[in-house]
Amino acid sequence: MDPASEHPLRYSLANELHARPSPRLPAPTTAVFVAFKEPLDAANRDRSVDAAHLAELVNRHGGPRPDPEDSHYQGKLGRHDLKWESHTEFVSYMATTPGLPIRPFDPSAAAIFPAAWQEGAPGRRVAAVMVQVDILPDDPAEALKQTAGWFARDSLAAIWVLDEAAMVAGDFRIDADGWMRFAVFVRPGTSEGRIGRLIHRLVELETYRAMSMLGLGRARSLSRRLNELEPRLSAILASMTDDARPAEQMLQDLLSVSTELEAQATQHSFRFGATSAYEAIVHDRIAALRETRFLDRQMLTEFMRRRYKPAMRTVKSAEQRLATMLERAARAAELLRTRVDVERSAQNHEIMERMDHRADLQLRLQHTVEGLSVVAISYYAVGLLTYAAAPIAGLAGIDKTILVAVLTPVVILSVWWSMRKVRQRLHGGDHL
Repeated sequence: MDPASEHPLRYSLANELHARPSPRLPAPTTAVFVAFKEPLDAANRDRSVDAAHLAELVNRHGGPRPDPEDSHYQGKLGRHDLKWESHTEFVSYMATTPGLPIRPFDPSAAAIFPAAWQEGAPGRRVAAVMVQVDILPDDPAEALKQTAGWFARDSLAAIWVLDEAAMVAGDFRIDADGWMRFAVFVRPGTSEGRIGRLIHRLVELETYRAMSMLGLGRARSLSRRLNELEPRLSAILASMTDDARPAEQMLQDLLSVSTELEAQATQHSFRFGATSAYEAIVHDRIAALRETRFLDRQMLTEFMRRRYKPAMRTVKSAEQRLATMLERAARAAELLRTRVDVERSAQNHEIMERMDHRADLQLRLQHTVEGLSVVAISYYAVGLLTYAAAPIAGLAGIDKTILVAVLTPVVILSVWWSMRKVRQRLHGGDHL
């Protein structure tokens, strides 16, 4: 096949499907996961800094050097297998090692991620998860007894997953060392690939839950600001029925509120959109676990319904409230603009009437001036003609008084007729 006939992105897009495979993990095993996110504008961060932070960790443990252009990495760091991924807003590290620590969930299991290295991360830790995978006892109830001292009973969720191939327990609480814990008990003979996919879904579930709940803080701050703006908007809407208040002043006040609302929408639109996307991923990961009830314990969906869903509803409520206020402000602005246009139309009509009245006065004045002009021109014309015709009239024996009396009506009619023709030409230029 001629390479020129291939789409330039065909191979890279196909390879993306296989770029981030789930790890293959034996049982027992320990997985430690951390995710870092820039506090501000994480989507536009400098990703080369993330690659440099990864290279620092790899160099510390003598692992294979990563490619700074890649968005994922897998390598062997001593006893640990490291998996690194760069996402839109965060980067994640997962280190797995066979076996279990001496003490359950011992912080030393996370020594591959030194505290100094974490403090130097180009962002802040948004998720930290420790997962212990062990073999399920013959009596599943024994597994639950083992977890008695690991989790808080009031928030413990214990479930069968993957058609009862494994039992998962966790309370979604952060321990004294900053780690969220999950205990996984798999049936003997469960494949390493299945265990790896299960662990991957658990850490993704926690990561996207944490990322989605970042919108809750934004929603609360937005609600406080909307609580300040809503009375102002309501007052403007109430004053619209007061004809004594100038519409242009109300429009300026409404413009101030609308500008603030638009600014809030711009500031929060990305976070609210990301929250919806992350929430969808959380539910997708829960569905992928195919959970069923374990003994009489709380299921993951029940926990999320009581603890997680209200937070998401709060975010959606704030987002909807902002959208509703923007619509109200837009409708009010449209009404005020209509009112301003009507008032301006009335003012323009009044101005036109005044102009018509002035034009009528000017026309009357013009007619008066024209009448006076006829008299004045006729007077001077009669005088000139009298001087010119006086010698001839004297030879003919005509008295000067009679000459003036004869010339006066003729001159007046001639001047009037001439001015009328001039006026007709001025008002009917198309006849010129």
